[in-house]
Amino acid sequence: MIISSTTDFREAARRRLPRFLFDYADGGAYAEETLRRNVDDLSGIALRQRVLRNVEGISLKSTLFGQEMGMPVALGPVGIAGMYHRRGEVQAARAANRAGLPFCLSTVSLCPLAEVAAGTDGPLWFQLYVIRDRAFMRDLLATAKQQGAKALVFTVDMPVPGARYRDARSGMSGPHAPLRRVLQAMGKPGWAWDVGVNGRPHTLGNLKPVLGDKSGLNDYMGWLGANFDPSIGWADLDWIRQGWDGPLIIKGILDPDDAREAARIGADGIVVSNHGGRQLDGVLSSARALPAIADAVGDRLTVLADGGVRSGLDVVRMLALGAQGVLLGRAWLYALAARGEAGVAQLLDLMAKEMRVAMALTGVREIKEINRSILA
Repeated sequence: MIISSTTDFREAARRRLPRFLFDYADGGAYAEETLRRNVDDLSGIALRQRVLRNVEGISLKSTLFGQEMGMPVALGPVGIAGMYHRRGEVQAARAANRAGLPFCLSTVSLCPLAEVAAGTDGPLWFQLYVIRDRAFMRDLLATAKQQGAKALVFTVDMPVPGARYRDARSGMSGPHAPLRRVLQAMGKPGWAWDVGVNGRPHTLGNLKPVLGDKSGLNDYMGWLGANFDPSIGWADLDWIRQGWDGPLIIKGILDPDDAREAARIGADGIVVSNHGGRQLDGVLSSARALPAIADAVGDRLTVLADGGVRSGLDVVRMLALGAQGVLLGRAWLYALAARGEAGVAQLLDLMAKEMRVAMALTGVREIKEINRSILA
């Protein structure tokens, strides 16, 4: 398959992956309305084309949390990415490193922090979930510090897992799920050899110290439901702030009042996010929620955003709506599934080219010049 645009990676991933993995990446909660809104609302934002504006020397360079970046983009946290290509988190981190971008490792990654840190010299962020076992959370924070993580992304929009019906239909969960996954893998020999055979161990590397032998894919979905903590409140974040002296980014903000709370507790940044439409279906898309949040707290902390970003044009749209940086999720996972490290590198290169074209044709030369004035 010839990949000429950022959106081509999705079809390439679908062809290569067993159904349970593709649907897990591609799906959302309930009827997936919010998932679709994320994409449609963002792609529907019209840019204001300008001409004769002297756009020679366009620069994508940016700085987030004291880190210089090739463009205002980071690879956001994606669970079990190591199932999409052999030791996938390491491959994606290397591609991000070459592009001068941060890679954020998920709590529920296959590759543990130590493996990813050893595999790349680039800036590494770590994403932490709200887990019932506070002692284990402290251990994870200590490990993240030891491995040189530059920022902590604390995900707060998952006190309980969303209902993802596609997972039960595909074999990620539900009756006879392990057998169904094996049968699907047999139909994808390229993936089965690369990941199924040579990509072991298929364990949640960061959770192995607490889960032991029960840290494999078969235990993943059950662990999610049993270990997230619905009792946590804003006051409980004080110990996170005390235990982490680097940049603290609160991920999963959709309401301006919650954004103000994040600023009040001393967060350095937030991510405007609905978890890729994987939690509460029917909520606002990130693109629609972002402007009011940026207006409320943009002068007090760094506002990042994710949700529906599939191209460099989408990155520019998010920046124009008020974000200072953008996290990629599905976009880089599709690219990883399709072509591994080379796919993620190609995706980032395509996005950079698209951003430069969008900036040239809206009359701006630097990232700091992108604002709502370039929206039609």
